[in-house]
Amino acid sequence: MPDHHRTTSRLRFLRAVRERRNVPAPAPGAPVASNGRSAAAATSGKPTARHRSLWTLYRELFGLLRGNRREVATALGALAIGTVLGLIPPAATKLVIDNVLLAQPLPARWAAWTVWPGSPRGRLIALVVAVLIVSILGMVVGTFGRWRATVATKRMQVKIRRKVFEHAVRLPLHRVYELKSGGAASLIREDAGGAGDLILSMIYRPASALIELAGGAIILLWIDWRLLLVSFLLLPGAYWSERIWNRLLRPLYRAVRLQRQEIDGEVTETFGGMRVVRAFGRQRRESARFVGQNHFLARQEMNAWLWSRTIEFVWNLILPAASGTLLFFGGLQVLEGRMSLGDLSMFLVYLAMLLGPITLLASNATDLQNNLSGFDRVLDLLAEPREMVSRPGAVLVRKAAVAGRVSFENVSFAYPHTAARVLRGIDLEVEPGEVVALVGRSGAGKTTLCNLIARFHDPTEGAARLDGIDLRDIEVESYRRLLGIVEQDVFLFDGTIAENIAYADRRALRGAIERAARLANADEFIERLPAGYDTWIGERGVRLSGGQRQRLAIARAVLADPRIFLLDEATSNLDSESERLIQRGLSALMRGRTSFVIAHRLSTIRKADRILVLEAGAIVETGSHAELMDRSGRYRDMVDLQRLESGE
Repeated sequence: MPDHHRTTSRLRFLRAVRERRNVPAPAPGAPVASNGRSAAAATSGKPTARHRSLWTLYRELFGLLRGNRREVATALGALAIGTVLGLIPPAATKLVIDNVLLAQPLPARWAAWTVWPGSPRGRLIALVVAVLIVSILGMVVGTFGRWRATVATKRMQVKIRRKVFEHAVRLPLHRVYELKSGGAASLIREDAGGAGDLILSMIYRPASALIELAGGAIILLWIDWRLLLVSFLLLPGAYWSERIWNRLLRPLYRAVRLQRQEIDGEVTETFGGMRVVRAFGRQRRESARFVGQNHFLARQEMNAWLWSRTIEFVWNLILPAASGTLLFFGGLQVLEGRMSLGDLSMFLVYLAMLLGPITLLASNATDLQNNLSGFDRVLDLLAEPREMVSRPGAVLVRKAAVAGRVSFENVSFAYPHTAARVLRGIDLEVEPGEVVALVGRSGAGKTTLCNLIARFHDPTEGAARLDGIDLRDIEVESYRRLLGIVEQDVFLFDGTIAENIAYADRRALRGAIERAARLANADEFIERLPAGYDTWIGERGVRLSGGQRQRLAIARAVLADPRIFLLDEATSNLDSESERLIQRGLSALMRGRTSFVIAHRLSTIRKADRILVLEAGAIVETGSHAELMDRSGRYRDMVDLQRLESGE
């Protein structure tokens, strides 16, 4: 168990703050792996969080917008029209004060293209009607633009979630195990979903703010350029706020999201292992661990909240101070006769509109940086290399064209980021239809050898071949469709019995499903269930016994009609009678198919064509059961030991 589970949340938080302050930037010229990670991180196997600039994130977001750019363009076009229409009504402030209340004539530049009623009442009514029409039109167009932006956002969320999911399920197995199921779900649901919201927070709202700022600036320039220059003093503050948000807030929110992912993963793990938790009376300890993790998360969230509110507080001081300064400067202009009262009122209205987008962006900066931190994590995951990337010109294989000859040429293997070799110098030639049994002590390399055959990993040295073709030259998914795999640790999905068997072939008819169940000797217990094949078995098949789950896994492999069978302790959870019946069915099924069988009970593999004895990752004996018994070597010792233990 990691050390932080025995450390108080306060100490963990203080240590995290200290580490964040002391993390140095990557040195120029530091070694970097091909995927952009540091060389040290690439060696350790743990992903490195990158710090991307705002412009880099914009570029990545626009790349993901393919297929939704028309929706976004429509939304921005409607936004521009609606925003421009929204800039017109405040001009009525000047007209009401100067030309209605003070009865001044219209400026010559306006009178040339304006029909203006003669009476003050008529002018007021005309202004109110015009403002209402323009406001309603702007609201309708703006709502349409927001609707199109929302449609694009939802499509983007689905697209990014699909992209992240499809990439995550193709990561190397060791990386998938690091993610944990709950943590992966958190990343896909929360981080990828938040990335879709960036259409609004990185494109739509900034575009609205820029259009308002540009339009307001033009109008302010037309009213009095000196007042506009004073308002530009706010721009340095906006620039430095962005720098603070980008450099400070986003890493804080990344840490919050990472902690949430860790909590989700641990909760999923705890409930998945609830039998073990209760068996050892660890409910209170697991609850304490959960509470401690959430205390740490709360401290991180409060730290991020404090910094966000600090920046907002500074802006809430700057904006009133700027407005007061402009009001004082404009008031002097009116007192000195350089500006009319209507001009000053209109200027202040447009200034409020000018400051409004800045205020909105400042108040939404927390949500923006939160989503950006999630987008950063999504891009980190998408930058990780997939497992078994096909070589150029990879071969697609089909069952009908495959003989099933499997060979190993001087194969050695070490798991990623470890130096110890699990397999050493394996040379093996397995003929089509041959049944090969793998035996040996725990840790001898039996399962690893099957994993190489299944191409869950590639050899560190040497080559594994199918019909003379290097497995690395075969498209991996087409190759795995040739396989039928049954492991000791059976995994079943939360669904019906029929759905779990049919997972090997979604187009299978009920008759084929029932035939596979009969061959696996599963039909006898299925027919006793109230709903038969439509019985719901619960997550991981919790409503079934271990032997029943094992038989369903065998039925699933049978339905796949594989060219190559991999049976890893496939009958370990069965009673002797069920094992005898299944062995009879499997013997008929394996006929004509290349099969690899790992068995702890050596009595079940006597009829194998060949038996390989592995020790410390190497093949030390090979032959049939009779041949190995005659040699009086390692295999005979294991058989004699099992006979002694069973009392034979």
